[in-house]
Amino acid sequence: MKMWKKASAVCLAGASLLASQAASAVSDMPGGPAVRQLNLTEPVTKIAEQIHWLNWMMLIICTVIFIAVFSVMFYSIFTHRKAKGAKPASFHESITVEVVWTIVPFLIVIAMALPATKTVVAMKDTTNSDVTIKATGYQWKWGYDYLKGEGEGISFVSTLTTPREQINNEQAKSNTYLMEVDNELVVPVNKKIRIVTTANDVIHAWMIPAFGVKQDAIPGFVRDTWFKAEKIGVYRGQCAELCGKEHAFMPIVVRVVSDADYTKWVDGKKKELAAKADDPNKTWTLDEAKVRGEKIYAANCAVCHQPNGKGGGAFPALDGSKIVNGPKAGQMHMLLEGKGGMPSWKQLSDTELATVMTYTRNAWGNKTGEVIQPSEFVGARAGKFPEGGGAAGGEAPKAEAKPAAQADKQASLAGDRVAG
Repeated sequence: MKMWKKASAVCLAGASLLASQAASAVSDMPGGPAVRQLNLTEPVTKIAEQIHWLNWMMLIICTVIFIAVFSVMFYSIFTHRKAKGAKPASFHESITVEVVWTIVPFLIVIAMALPATKTVVAMKDTTNSDVTIKATGYQWKWGYDYLKGEGEGISFVSTLTTPREQINNEQAKSNTYLMEVDNELVVPVNKKIRIVTTANDVIHAWMIPAFGVKQDAIPGFVRDTWFKAEKIGVYRGQCAELCGKEHAFMPIVVRVVSDADYTKWVDGKKKELAAKADDPNKTWTLDEAKVRGEKIYAANCAVCHQPNGKGGGAFPALDGSKIVNGPKAGQMHMLLEGKGGMPSWKQLSDTELATVMTYTRNAWGNKTGEVIQPSEFVGARAGKFPEGGGAAGGEAPKAEAKPAAQADKQASLAGDRVAG
């Protein structure tokens, strides 16, 4: 009776657990993984279909081999066990058996390798693309430059938009949690899209499971891959190479649209970028620069140095920093060239660099009262750094020109390879 009560309690607890899981299950992520997904993501390209088929083919072959081998083994164990009076055979070898178990596995491996090789060769054929896009990995965001085809000249950065309140478990998580961005990569349907990958700091990887695409992005090197989406929709992926503290916060979102909608998007995006283009000769007031700089800081710097500027762990505090409160040239060198774990931020515009530098020098406990103008960064990029500035007691680090020169050389080599 006691055993029955215990069994009933266990069953009831199990049923309650399953019910609670079902109740808490979120809906499938649009263009992303499904709830309790077991299979590969539904393919929307020919390459992804081939990968899907290869996965099932090899799984079936391995399962058949597993069942066959263990069936023979267990049959032999039970049929010829000592308890039944079985006597072991006295032969030492069999040429026939040895030939069979050498040739059969060889043929199986060849049968698996041929279609796999065909798929790999197709994956590497990036010729005759309709649109070429460079994807640059940064810690922790993606930069996109449309290099060839309709949309040529468009450039933007794609950053995670999931609110920090969700990440910190202060709000309910949406069904696109950690897989949503401010600027989606937009491409036309049924067109061959070549993706050229590189990186600014550490190794990243550009991956969209529904496309069957994963390509490493390596600093100083250029790799490429391609896809041809056959279905309109939104498709999501992530950086697939461990790249530091915020690796999980580096999503990729691709929106596939019709040819007509793509043309509209290109026209609209070019007008938007033209409207956002800043005049480097504009003179900014302190309040204007702080408002703009706070947004740049939140999108690019707060993830390491924290919104309150206090830093944490390996990331130094900016509040009270000698570099931030020191001569302007020191912080400019740091932003343009990077140092140690601090990457270069030269991909930002002169206005973005000037306003975010102004913000950090006049936020929290920092009160330099200085306004950094975009024109000063124009000169800094040319090697003409301003003198002076900063609060009392600040000091500037010695400039290290070598890393910048190396970065410029790598960027030049990468550009030559892309153009080729």
